[in-house]
Amino acid sequence: MPFVDDVVNILPKTLRDLAIRHHELIKFAIVGATTFVIDSGIFYILKLTVLESKPITAKIISGVIAVIASYILNREWSFKGRGGREKHHEALLFFVVSAIGVLLSNLPLWVSRYFFHLHVPDVSLTVENIADFVSAFIIGNILQMVFRFWAMKRWVFPDEIDALVEEFEELYEEEKPLGFS
Repeated sequence: MPFVDDVVNILPKTLRDLAIRHHELIKFAIVGATTFVIDSGIFYILKLTVLESKPITAKIISGVIAVIASYILNREWSFKGRGGREKHHEALLFFVVSAIGVLLSNLPLWVSRYFFHLHVPDVSLTVENIADFVSAFIIGNILQMVFRFWAMKRWVFPDEIDALVEEFEELYEEEKPLGFS
């Protein structure tokens, strides 16, 4: 992406080296920011209109839409240089990891709403909206972001060499002669 390259090139050398070394994390964060806007925009549109009494449902719908956008952006940009898996296998792993992420991001919202009762009529509408935002979008997204970055690098978009080593080890275990361990 030329814009990102231009930004990296104007950084001081120490920051530029750091940005180059952690380019996947930076791209993952940019994708995360983009999908955050998608997620929060759709969530509030749904929560303030057709799903006013069902914020968890609104968050799950917005989360699923954001996950689809995330897959496309991460596959084609953040982890473009990784791979080695067939696309359908990669997509399945991505959506399983992301589903776990959606559940992790909804857990704080559920706790806020149904454990601490931070919803109308127990609190004001302002407090409810602040609690929803902090629990779902700050705490929940931090939980899912840490988990998803780790899982994406580890399982979904592994380095090709790691995937080859893993495949070789599995083949070796299947084919090793009797008496060898």
